[in-house]
Amino acid sequence: MKIFSGIRPSGELHIGNYLGAISNWLELQKKNECIFSVVDYHAITTPYEKDKFHQRNLELVAWLIACGINPEKTRLFRQSQVPEHTELAWILSTVLPVSELFRMIQYKEKSDYISKENITAGLLNYPILMASDILIYNTDTVPVGEDQVQHVELARIIARKFNHRYGKIFVEPKAILTKTKRVMSLKDPTKKMSKTDTGGIALGDSSEIITQKIMGAVTATGEAGKISPAVKNLLGLVEAFGKPEKISEFIQAIENKTIQYVELKRYLAEKIIEKLTPIQKKYREIMADPDKIEKMLSNNARALHKEARIKIEQAKKEMGF
Repeated sequence: MKIFSGIRPSGELHIGNYLGAISNWLELQKKNECIFSVVDYHAITTPYEKDKFHQRNLELVAWLIACGINPEKTRLFRQSQVPEHTELAWILSTVLPVSELFRMIQYKEKSDYISKENITAGLLNYPILMASDILIYNTDTVPVGEDQVQHVELARIIARKFNHRYGKIFVEPKAILTKTKRVMSLKDPTKKMSKTDTGGIALGDSSEIITQKIMGAVTATGEAGKISPAVKNLLGLVEAFGKPEKISEFIQAIENKTIQYVELKRYLAEKIIEKLTPIQKKYREIMADPDKIEKMLSNNARALHKEARIKIEQAKKEMGF
């Protein structure tokens, strides 16, 4: 089965990225043909720091490899190094009604915090580029979180419309949900942990900072007598990073009202540090030779360019070019 997924090089990766996407990729790469992209063109649809942009790309790749993505088995590349992605996006934009784009939930969410006059066409159109990323490689399955399912469905719609109008060229991809539910902010459990979240734990955070953030996590936000959303979030992290028996132990203590949240937090901090320490060590080793990362990305991009070119030419031939 062919798998494609992408990740934006915007901000530092956090444990939500690790649990929600990367850990799933680690499993998928064992038995599937996987293509994972640093989707740098997607990152420029919202404000970003141009002076740090190239470095962010390299750091992201280094983190992926440090977490366990195998560059010998899985093809990692930068989206912008394969120009066929944007070429196909233009072609696909001619079969999709603009009304479909205004329905996209993420566009609505992101445009809420950007002034109307600063909303770019790129922000509106980027689901078409995402569809291009997926369709150009005959992708069977796209691993996503719940918030991205709509984008994969749009890719299916676009493929179906193109195939109906010009002939069967594109595979209709299916979404596969990541096993881990959303990891929420440690400061505000109603919001998803993000790369800009001060209540998030970055993969590169020191042991001291991790401990500080966990110990400062909120707990008392919810109805009396019920486990609060904040505590549920902490328990979810215990389940992800700790030993299975600790979950039932902590839940029983909560039900018996004997819980000392400081104990739960100390345990969680210890387990997260235990998990991230070897990853951070591997990351530093990889970043010591950035030229090696650049070479790998360029080699993979050249190989994928050939594959993508074939698909572009097939599509254009059916369209009458």
